[in-house]
Parts: sequence; C-alpha cells; structure tokens
Amino acid sequence: MAKVIRAQDYRWQDVPLKEYKTDGSGFRDITRQTLLGENDDEGRLNFITRYFEVQPDGYSSLEHHEHPHVVIVIRGRGEVILQDRVEAIGLHDCIYIAPHTVHQFHPTGDEPLGFLCMVDRERDRPLIPDADAVDTLRRNPAVGRRLKI
Repeated sequence: MAKVIRAQDYRWQDVPLKEYKTDGSGFRDITRQTLLGENDDEGRLNFITRYFEVQPDGYSSLEHHEHPHVVIVIRGRGEVILQDRVEAIGLHDCIYIAPHTVHQFHPTGDEPLGFLCMVDRERDRPLIPDADAVDTLRRNPAVGRRLKI
C-alpha cells in the first residue's frame, strides 16, 4: 500500500526509535529508525531505508561487509572513515560505501549527524576488522586520529 510517513524534528511518525545495535560495544550515542522495507506491506521492496542519528562525540561501529550501501546526510556535519582516508561530510552529501570498505561515521560540531542509509533487504552481517587491520588503518595519521573502537 502506498503511504507517506510524516516527519518532525528528525523523527518519523509511528516509527519506533531503536538502539543502533544490540551488542552494546564498538559504538557510542547512535540511534536508528527503519523507515521502509521491514513491514509486512513492504515485502516487494528489495531495499531498506533507515535513519541513523549520531550525537556529538558519538560514533558508529568500525565495520565492513559484502553489501554496498548509500548514505545521504540530512542533518549536521561530520567525517567518515572510508578504508584508508577520512572525508568531511555535510548536508545533502551522498556517500557510496563499496563492498568490503571499512567505514565509520563521526559527527563534528555541536549538532547530531543524521543520515539516511539504504541497503539491500537481504544482506550479509557486518564484520569488525581484526587487530592487524586496525593497526594498518592507524598507520595513516588522519584515520588514526579519528578511529574509535
């Protein structure tokens, strides 16, 4: 069924605000709302659209996976680790995260970093880089300065 999901102040009506992940480690001060793709009446969608919000001084998990995804910033500004570099990101920037690209999101400034994230409905689970991979990432001063585990 076609629908409109109303938003106000970066929250969507009748969409539960959830924890980012349930394991509780490797990230800080981040929430998510799944807007489309998980409800019974959305079975024909082959993608899921989620909204993530990272509070100032928070960060997402450092991870990589087989599936690609797209992120569009709709609130605040920040930086994203993309494998061996750090990129500044801001309002309306579109980020493509290719398969097996290590990535992590960080807000900068006093406002939360909010972004829409589109992924395949059927996808693999994220993997956390091992200690050797993290050591390699830390050799780049820009990445080492930003990276959180």
